[in-house]
Amino acid sequence: MSNFVLRGVHDVVSYIDERPKISGRAGLIWWLALGGLFLDAFSNSALSAGLGPMTKDLQLSATQVAILTSLASWVAIAFNPIGGWMADRWGRIPPLIFAKVLALVGAGLAAFAPSFEMVLAGRFFVGAAYGIDFAIAMALLAEFTPAKFRSRLNTWQGIWYTAVCSNLLLAILFYNMGTGASIWRYAVGSAGVVALIMFVAQLRYLVESPTWAARKGLLERAAASMTKIYGQPFTAAAEEDRTPILNQATRGIANVALIFRGSYRQRTILAGTVQMAQSIQYFAVGWYLPIISLTLFGQDFVVATLGALVFNLFGIVGGFLSPKIGKYFGLRKASALGFGAVFVMLVIMGLFYQSMPIFLAFLVPSLFILFHSGGPGANGKSLSTLSFRSELRAGANGVIGAIGSMGAALGLLVFPLLKEGLGLGPTFLILSAVPLIACIVCSVIKWDPTRALLSPDEELDAPQFKSDVARVAVPTP
Repeated sequence: MSNFVLRGVHDVVSYIDERPKISGRAGLIWWLALGGLFLDAFSNSALSAGLGPMTKDLQLSATQVAILTSLASWVAIAFNPIGGWMADRWGRIPPLIFAKVLALVGAGLAAFAPSFEMVLAGRFFVGAAYGIDFAIAMALLAEFTPAKFRSRLNTWQGIWYTAVCSNLLLAILFYNMGTGASIWRYAVGSAGVVALIMFVAQLRYLVESPTWAARKGLLERAAASMTKIYGQPFTAAAEEDRTPILNQATRGIANVALIFRGSYRQRTILAGTVQMAQSIQYFAVGWYLPIISLTLFGQDFVVATLGALVFNLFGIVGGFLSPKIGKYFGLRKASALGFGAVFVMLVIMGLFYQSMPIFLAFLVPSLFILFHSGGPGANGKSLSTLSFRSELRAGANGVIGAIGSMGAALGLLVFPLLKEGLGLGPTFLILSAVPLIACIVCSVIKWDPTRALLSPDEELDAPQFKSDVARVAVPTP
């Protein structure tokens, strides 16, 4: 078996890009990273499925519901960049494993909580786990995905809705078991079981990203990872034969400043806009579908939950179609089209939700979820992940993920307050401004990583700090 000699990050990226498919240990790692995202979605939606019974069980006010549902997203705002910084500094795997421990603790606290305050404590840990995990998992996925399969990163959106539907099915199962008002405890507790399974599997099978190691100058570590992943011998070239690392970011947490400079600025604005807007529209509407179903279809728990399940099945379809949609249109254009369609659905729901016949009451929210999941719902994370070099990727994902978490928190906080104060129709109309603005931004900014010729890990013109540029530009006397 021939020995592959790695001279630098170009050799690592080229080898991965030449793979005809994502298979073997690389495929296992890819799906385990997606499994972590399944856990994130499962933990987030567990509260949604049992929110109605929990509200009655704990006698929560609208303000308490708003605080409880949005807390995890507020916490994720802080932990997104923290997790990204940890991953860019120490590697992808340790913080991913740590996130599973936090998710397990959060699920246990919430499931056995004797009071509203203890449920809040559990949701704090869930938010921390979500914030740390999502930015890193997407970075890891990108670094194991050949260039020709970049749009496959959108698969995470299908995984998200699969987790949501799993929660809804479990909610119906628990309801039929006679759990009564305590059904929400079973829903959030089941997330702890998923967290434990993912902790064991990721601890056993994940391997550090060789692209990250090579960009950090740890070529021996990159070679060891490649050998373990691809089952062929890889070795690091001698020091004198190694390719210099161009424009390596070496300023620690200050590296974050790079994503707001030079050619990265527009990428950050685009990814941040898509991330925030899709988060607001999903967490203000999609997350509350079980509650919206109660308004549309009556107060029967099973009927309303089945209604929400139908809506989210469209999310599975759109989510798993989003890689093909992204490949055909490009991530940016697919986002613009999706936002435009979501805007139309929100206007229809805002104007006619009370007078719509039952089939339209099912169809319009279902199309909302379909257009969301097939376009911007998936693309915010993918745009962020594919737009930055490896030693910046998780950190950039963390910052842009924090922007998305801010949108999620706003959506979760605003919806119950607007619904209580203005009613469901006006709430939909107010929220329709979000996808309209995002559609305009996606139409103006032209960057699309799926249409770029080079991976960001190989770009020659990546932004630098002024002091570094000056040091290169001024000749030595």
